[in-house]
Amino acid sequence: MTTSTEPIVGNIQIHTDNIMPIIKKWLYSEHEIFVRELVSNACDAITKLKTIANRESITHAPAEGLITLTSNKEAKTITISDNGLGMDAEEIQKYINQIAFSGAEEFVKKYQDSESEKSGIIGHFGLGFYSAFIVSNTVEIKTLSYKPNAQAVLWSCDGSTSFSISQTEKETVGTDIILHISEENEAYLEEQKLKDLVTKYANFLPYDIQVNGVTANNKHPLWIKQPNEVTEQEYKDFYQTLFPFSEPPLFWIHLNVDHPFNLKGILYFPKLAHELDSARGDVKLFCQQVFVSDNVKDIIPEFLTLLKGAIDCPDIPLNVSRSTLQNDPYVQKISKHIVKKVADKLNELYKADKANFETFWEDIHPFIKYGMMNNQDFYEKVKDIVLFKSSNGQSTSLPEYLERNKEKLERKVLYCSNKDTQATYVAMCQEQGLEVLFIHAMIDSHFIQFLESKDPTIKFTSVDANLSDQLLDSTNETPKNEALPDIFKTALNQENLKVQVENLKSDSVSGVILESEQMKRLKEMSIMMRQPLPGLEDYTLVVNQNNPVIQTILKLHSDNKTELAHLLSQQVYDLAMMSLKPLTGDKMQAFITRSNQLMNQLGGNA
Repeated sequence: MTTSTEPIVGNIQIHTDNIMPIIKKWLYSEHEIFVRELVSNACDAITKLKTIANRESITHAPAEGLITLTSNKEAKTITISDNGLGMDAEEIQKYINQIAFSGAEEFVKKYQDSESEKSGIIGHFGLGFYSAFIVSNTVEIKTLSYKPNAQAVLWSCDGSTSFSISQTEKETVGTDIILHISEENEAYLEEQKLKDLVTKYANFLPYDIQVNGVTANNKHPLWIKQPNEVTEQEYKDFYQTLFPFSEPPLFWIHLNVDHPFNLKGILYFPKLAHELDSARGDVKLFCQQVFVSDNVKDIIPEFLTLLKGAIDCPDIPLNVSRSTLQNDPYVQKISKHIVKKVADKLNELYKADKANFETFWEDIHPFIKYGMMNNQDFYEKVKDIVLFKSSNGQSTSLPEYLERNKEKLERKVLYCSNKDTQATYVAMCQEQGLEVLFIHAMIDSHFIQFLESKDPTIKFTSVDANLSDQLLDSTNETPKNEALPDIFKTALNQENLKVQVENLKSDSVSGVILESEQMKRLKEMSIMMRQPLPGLEDYTLVVNQNNPVIQTILKLHSDNKTELAHLLSQQVYDLAMMSLKPLTGDKMQAFITRSNQLMNQLGGNA
């Protein structure tokens, strides 16, 4: 036996017997997609005929395009008809019998000198027609071409690779697609079901679409207008068209780009019920006014998922069933443009009317902060318009705060994360003219760390983390009493308690509890992650030597009235702790009992 060294040349054999079951099962993710595909094809047929009529002076083209869907429950058929250009036998062979031969592509090449006409053609793949077999046992095409002396043709296929073509009678130019609905898909015969699918997929196509004689589409997407042509009420009404029964949006962005890519649409900022409500966003993707998907994560960055609205990308690269986006540089360019437009709109609103901007800040701040943390371009564009509530009663940006407080705090930012429990600390700061920023959102503990990472010269410090120099009485030369730490450790039976003796400018405060900034952030992070870690406590008791109660404790201690000195010491500690967090359980009961005991003793002494 000899072995040949010559290469073997041949053709790959593709067996077509099972091609239709593959198309029906795998090509389209949802059965209902047949409405989108067949109505889109009908729209293309009308648009093509209008184009040809303008170019070739055809006089018998219909004045108005019309697409009809007619369901017949008795016959179990759905007929989708159009008054477009129709087909002859040769075109049936070319466009229907050859899977994936795109008539749209050939038509665009023929009329490619007209960009406006090119943009009106929806078809991309030539596979849309075969979606009919997802819901049908048999599909028929009855069509009459616009060409002079054309003969009407009837094409029929039972879902196999066999078909028949014969002459038939048809009075009007156009195409009827007759679907003989399979038993498991009879729900599509319901009139309301068809209306809902037309509204979902073809609501904004430019021609009337009727279901059993009743118009079912809107025809007027607001995004095709120029922004200066649209009124505020029209924007709000269109929002209700897209999202019925929704609360009015806060504001919106009208996208209108022709170069270097084609993008139109309107993005709305909805009013949120709470911080975690951002998952409610819903941006609908259209291609030539045909709904494609509401899964636009490749176009809309994750941090903008709270947005609602619609975008139309005629040249968007889709997969063969138009259901998902491909990872494409074109998509990335669109995504960057949307980020830029959102940032530009926010800056425009801030500069035009800051007071109005503040009214919806609470609704939009979580996504702005999240976006800054995840997108460098977005951070650079909006970093100076992030607002914080201030203890001076106004909202302020970080640059404004730093400028106002540069002499007292340099690059330090005092913040309060809980107005109720940290009220004492805030009051102390206000007494000394120190401005405090209030933060309260779940994202804020991460956000301030992010801001520090972007500018290491800035240091955020909680009002209960350490004492600012402005709170200390530097003019008081009284030595710090060295006995006080031991008095409190003994009274509280906490040998390891950290006690810091200071002379504070405010003598109304007997003591405060400080918690290290690092420990505070670690605790907040563990709570946010729903993994609270036990034992995360690092407290320091600051005893204000200027306070009369502390002076009384020292006197009682020197007079050997130890029991009363310890009761007051315990009371000072609990009051300081209550400024940090509420007392609960046994600790609260002990505080109440001790309070009564002290009142009885002081009352008896009186």
